[in-house]
Amino acid sequence: MNTARGDNSFQCIAILAERDIVRYSPAGIPIVAARLSHTSEQTEAGISRKVDLELAAVAAGQMAQQLEKAQLGAMYLFSGFMARKSRNSKTLVFHLTEFETID
Repeated sequence: MNTARGDNSFQCIAILAERDIVRYSPAGIPIVAARLSHTSEQTEAGISRKVDLELAAVAAGQMAQQLEKAQLGAMYLFSGFMARKSRNSKTLVFHLTEFETID
């Protein structure tokens, strides 16, 4: 039975503000948690609005190894999906599946 209700893809241009050290899952998969910082001007209902936010992110596997080497304070285009921090949590975390440098 397919219960998919649509795509859960998310992209954000942000600065890599903080990064934890690599930890490993019980299965031995490398995991890196990070905090991303985003500032922009967005238009909502025809009105310009300043957006300033921090976003919790996590990378696993090969993506964790790449994030571990990424420069803190640099701006990147991050791609991935949003999911709950844990099964019973209402807090969302951005799960990174790729990122690239923004010049």
